[in-house]
Formats: sequence, C-alpha cells, structure tokens
Amino acid sequence: MELQEQVKAILAYGECCDHCLGRFFGKRSHGLSNDERGRGLKIALAIAENQPYKKFTGTCWVCGNFFDDVGLWADRVIEATKGIEFSTLLVGCRVPPLIAENEEMVWSDLSLAEPEPFKSEVNREVGKAVSARIGKVVDFKKPELVLILDAAKGTVEVQINSAFFYGRYQKFERGIPQTHWDCRACKGAGCEKCNFTGAQYLDSVEELIGRPVIAMFDAVNAVLHGAGREDIDARMIGTGRPFILEVVSPKKRSIDLAELEKEINRTADGRVSVAIKRWADRAEVETLKSNKAHKKYRILVEVEGAVPAEEFAKAVKTLQGVTIYQRTPERVAHRRADKIRERRVLDIECVGEQDDKFVVEVLGEAGLYIKELVSGDSGRTQPSLAEILKKAAHVTSLDVTQVEGAQEGE
Repeated sequence: MELQEQVKAILAYGECCDHCLGRFFGKRSHGLSNDERGRGLKIALAIAENQPYKKFTGTCWVCGNFFDDVGLWADRVIEATKGIEFSTLLVGCRVPPLIAENEEMVWSDLSLAEPEPFKSEVNREVGKAVSARIGKVVDFKKPELVLILDAAKGTVEVQINSAFFYGRYQKFERGIPQTHWDCRACKGAGCEKCNFTGAQYLDSVEELIGRPVIAMFDAVNAVLHGAGREDIDARMIGTGRPFILEVVSPKKRSIDLAELEKEINRTADGRVSVAIKRWADRAEVETLKSNKAHKKYRILVEVEGAVPAEEFAKAVKTLQGVTIYQRTPERVAHRRADKIRERRVLDIECVGEQDDKFVVEVLGEAGLYIKELVSGDSGRTQPSLAEILKKAAHVTSLDVTQVEGAQEGE
C-alpha cells in the first residue's frame, strides 16, 4: 500500500491528531517531530487530492488528545519531585489499554513496519518539557530519578534510584555481624526474645555505617555489599575490607564524602571505622561480590597438651601451598550447601606465642575456612593442623588483616 493510501486508511478510522498520525510513520525521514510529520502528511494528501487542508481541531480517536497536556504532565512531574535533589531523570509511562489497542489495531491492519509506540513519544516529549523547565538532564542509562506517568489515572510515580559509594571498613569489636540479622525467633516482627527490636543483634557493620548515611542522604535504607564477610567473632583490621554501600531512595545527593566519612567514624565510636574512596555504581556491586580475593588472617591457636614451639611451627609449615579439602563446616551447614570445597593455603607461619597460645598468620584462597583448617572439624577438613599434630587444636581468636585482589579503583 502506498504511503498516501496508508494515510487515508488511518484517517478513515476517525479524527487523528498530528502526533499520532506522524507516529505511525515515526521512523520515516529525520529531523521532524511526530506532529510535524503528521501535519506534513495531511498537507501532502490535501495537495494530492486537490482538497483544502483542515487543521486538526477535534478529538483524536487514538490518544484522546493526550499531547495537548504535555505541559500539564510536566507540571505534575515537577510537583512530584519537590524536595528531592537530583540532576538526571528519565520519564516512563503506563499506557491505557484502549490507546494500546487502538495503535496496535492500525499497525496490524495496515502492516505498518516503522511506527513509534505511544509510550516512546510520551516519554520523550514530557522528558523534554521537564528538562527545559528545571534544567535537569534526561539520562537513559543511569538516571537518578525515574518518573512513571499513569496516563489513565493522571498521576506520577517517583522512583528514586540508589546512590553508591566505595570504601574499606575495619571492625574492631568482636560480636558484631557484617549485616543486619532478623531475630531467629520472630523473623524480624519483634518478640520477647529480642526485646521487641526484631533483631538478633542490636548492631551490625551495615547499621553502624548506615545510620549516619541514612540521616545525611535523607534515605530510606542503606545496604552494605562486602567483598566477602568475616565471622561475627572475628575482627576486620589491617587494610580493611572493601565494600560498596547502597543508599536506598536518597532525597539528598550532594554529600561531601570526606564529611560523611568523619560522621560515620564519629558515630561508630571506635567499634567500626571506614575509609571512603569514591562514588560507585550498581554495576560495580556484582564485580565486588564475584571477585575472589585472597585473605590474610592472624589467629591464636590453642593445642590440648604440651607441644614444643619448634614442633608446632614445623607442623604449621607443612600446610603451606597445600590444597585443603573442606566439607561444609558443621557450624554453617544450616545455611550453606553441603559439598566439598578445594581451597589452597598460599602462605602460613607461626610468628610467636601469646598467653600460652600460638600466633599464626595465614594467607588463603577465598572461601578457605580457617577455624576448620586448624581443628579439622571432626574430619570434615583434610588435612588440618590438628591431624598433623595428632592433638586437638582450635582457634581462640581470629582477625582478618588483609583482603587482597579486591577491586580498588581508588
């Protein structure tokens, strides 16, 4: 079907605004808006048929004259974003079923190959109008705000995308989990066992960092994404553990990271400390979590029965470079898959004694269970220090001193 025949067929359905007519041929020609294209098609048809050109003044059967209200929708968006700090945005749209049916019927009936959907034009035109009025930039990849227009209800839904920053944390106090734990008994609802807090532990690294962040960003929540995690009873010292903090639905964004670092360290009061390096983004979270960083530990080992220091040091050194076969430890079997993991001890050395215990430094591959490397975990880890010594041995304290190979970009 020729172009003018297609135009006549569309107009035969009923009165059609220039926007919708132009949109049905949206990928033909360049440098024209849809309303300019639609107007041009009507003028060309009038000339071809020697008929007077009539400017559209009725009600469009496709969209109901939605595009007459682009300015009104821009006003609604601006009103909905009051009190939110942002510099980039993206407009989306929920299309009323009747409009979707109308345009899909034309596409199908006339086999139109190059139309532009109603949703695309709405998103673009309202986005342009908002940008022109308040000077914000439309960003299709990483907008700080997404505004969803409900064309049927006349409402605007605001979605505030998360902000992210990268840093390293140290944990100086044992007994603090990395992230929030709901109470095991009530699953976070609040009960007598948790003193109606809903929490298994009153504090976590995530919350000690996150509370001042939530306040400064006027955010809904803060979620810590760490490069691995240490046990609750372990400290994280030395160079610290890399992390990305996700700030959920922040109403403020122009935060000085140096000031934020000071405030976190002040309120954490020596229990946790952070060094914030830079802003980050969501794509880096998966990279951080999937990076298999080697970890260095400093542990205190207690052995049942007398063991000369030289004999102990020699036993320790026999584990250097060895591949360890570890079945999922009993202490985490309730939350980890039961399987055998192979992990290598990259370096290990006894560096001294303290309080009748041996001080051992271990550098292991990611995922090496250090406590079980010492105790053997009732034979679930092989070989182990206890197996080599032929004496029961266990870790009495553990500190993570270095996380190597993690993403930096600092």
